[in-house]
Amino acid sequence: MFLVVGLGNPGSEYKNNRHNIGFMAADELFRRYYFSAWRKRFQGETAEGEIGGNKVLLLKPHTYMNNSGEAVQAAMSFYKIPVQNIIVIHDEMDCPIGKLKGKIGGGAGGHNGIKSIDRHCSADYTRIRVGVGRPQHGEQVINWIVSDFPKEEREKINVLLEDIAETFPFALTGGIAEFTSRLAVYQQKKGK
Repeated sequence: MFLVVGLGNPGSEYKNNRHNIGFMAADELFRRYYFSAWRKRFQGETAEGEIGGNKVLLLKPHTYMNNSGEAVQAAMSFYKIPVQNIIVIHDEMDCPIGKLKGKIGGGAGGHNGIKSIDRHCSADYTRIRVGVGRPQHGEQVINWIVSDFPKEEREKINVLLEDIAETFPFALTGGIAEFTSRLAVYQQKKGK
């Protein structure tokens, strides 16, 4: 079984924030593939299903970003999921809007949700870092990250989320390098 975690903050006021791109990605996977209804467990919302022949538990932690590791650890422990089978989708300021980067392990890059998961589960899981862009010079990072995407950026994000969902089975069967490669080929074929 794989544990796929979308990071974000609970509550309607955060729904369309840059910081909630992980929740948005989890919702798109939920829409695209067959999953049970969302239910409240492990200090979050979970849905069980299958992607590309692999059992998947989707998790949206409701602990707020800084304590995401508590929910991830609870789900991981209950299902005895090895850290190598955890994929976390989160926002990345050092990546342009509509792009993503993938890696296994490494530093948290100042992301408090990732720091929390590292603390609770170790750092050896897969990260899909979805670009949300950087704030303008002088604009505070916290205000930027909890702001909503403007309309033109939201359109790019929606397309990227659909592309991620379309090629996501490769993240499970071939790992992060295979996924990012297949995603790039898929986007190229679409004429991006």
